[in-house]
Amino acid sequence: MSKPSKKPDVQHDYYAHGESMRGYFRSLLYAFGRSTKGKVHVRDAIDVKRTMTLVGLCLLPAILFGVYNIGLQAQIAVAAGLTTPDTWQLALFNALAGGLNEQSGFIGLFGYGLSFFLPVYLTALLVCLFWEVVFARVRGQELHEGFFVTALLFSLILPISTPLWVVALGITFGVIMAKEVFGGMGYNFLNPALAGYAFIYFAYPTKVAEISQFVAVDGFSGATTLMQTAAGKLSFADQSWYQVFGDPNWWNSFYGFTVGSIAETSTLAILIGGLLLLVTRLADWRIVAGVMLGMVLTAVLFNYLGGSKNNMAGMPWTWHLVTGGFALGMMFMATDPVTTSYTRQGKFIYGLLIGFMTVLIRVLNLKMPEGIMLAILFANLWAPLFDYIVARTNIKRRLKRNA
Repeated sequence: MSKPSKKPDVQHDYYAHGESMRGYFRSLLYAFGRSTKGKVHVRDAIDVKRTMTLVGLCLLPAILFGVYNIGLQAQIAVAAGLTTPDTWQLALFNALAGGLNEQSGFIGLFGYGLSFFLPVYLTALLVCLFWEVVFARVRGQELHEGFFVTALLFSLILPISTPLWVVALGITFGVIMAKEVFGGMGYNFLNPALAGYAFIYFAYPTKVAEISQFVAVDGFSGATTLMQTAAGKLSFADQSWYQVFGDPNWWNSFYGFTVGSIAETSTLAILIGGLLLLVTRLADWRIVAGVMLGMVLTAVLFNYLGGSKNNMAGMPWTWHLVTGGFALGMMFMATDPVTTSYTRQGKFIYGLLIGFMTVLIRVLNLKMPEGIMLAILFANLWAPLFDYIVARTNIKRRLKRNA
């Protein structure tokens, strides 16, 4: 006689599913979603959660200054006769602070910038979290905390007036197509934040590449240093690399009092956070040194060969350092431990390629004067080859030595 089939315990499955989901979110705060099992364990003081927390802390100087600078640039534009937009983001700010004017102080400017930054970041965070949960459930894996930094980096490289639907679309593309389809965290070979930004940059250029998107006011029509140089309105033909230290415009760019993406403007704030990354060894100094050296050598070469014919070719390396997103890309994007090379020599070559490609794109492609985004994505594709070449070279050298 056959045994009667067991009726599924729907209530048990329901609670098990709920406990599993609670475990996912609980693990983000203070514990893993499940315990390790087996006889052999490797314990370390650093894990994914602590790594992402430290990276977030290292980004804090750039974030705080970037939020303040959003309000500052809007205040300068308002003083020039422009008006603040009538948007829902400013409803609470206008109610509490009475709007933005020339008398607004630090708190007012910070609050104005925060009114625009928080919706962008929360949109990126929630959409990124949604896809991470979906793929974690499908694969039966625990939820990794890396999406916090992915969403943060993605939101920081965007213009402040980027529509939220574009933010959601970009982070969706970056997470799915550059990360999850290859297996999730640790398996991706492209930086998800940069891949998402590249997608919306080419798909919706009027939403993320127009100068009006960089300042949170109506009708802004200025230009960044890179845009002015690419358009031939700014020349560095008679300025040596060391002479920029006497130029107040260079110092404004170094400190960050310029128009740009949310957290890309202040080279000083980025370097402060980047130094902490290097001290904690979350970023490899070989990559940073390679990017810097590659940029300097390429810029000097173009200064020597074509500085009088191409304004961008005449830009000294000191200006390349403080313009666009070079500093943020060098310290936080290029040093992504997943998408970079793993060998010591490979890391340095990888950094050299990024520095070289950044200046090359800026000089030869005047339609896209930024450069660092495509340079890092391009180097991501070459990183495995660098490791392979280094490994094969070491093997051949050892075989020859022991022959």
